[in-house]
Amino acid sequence: MAAMDLFGRRWALRIIWELRAGPVGARELLTRCAGLSSSVLYQRLRELTSGGIIASSADGYELTQLGTTLGHALRPLNEWANTWAQAQEQNDQDPVEG
Repeated sequence: MAAMDLFGRRWALRIIWELRAGPVGARELLTRCAGLSSSVLYQRLRELTSGGIIASSADGYELTQLGTTLGHALRPLNEWANTWAQAQEQNDQDPVEG
């Protein structure tokens, strides 16, 4: 339940997503996450670091080995989300006749 609490916090999964391809600095994370405040970013970075999901590096923040395995575990959810988004797009193109 502690993991679900951490990942359920606003912006936590987005930060993890942005780090999937490699290290990213805090300023770049703010740019990539429109609407994310610097105070929330730094709070999430502290929480994710404390949880062993990310670590500070010379190039910014990066996923730890544990964080990388989380990314692998989230792939099926990402695939489902892509399918769902396509269905939503199709629904928007084919309005229900009433």
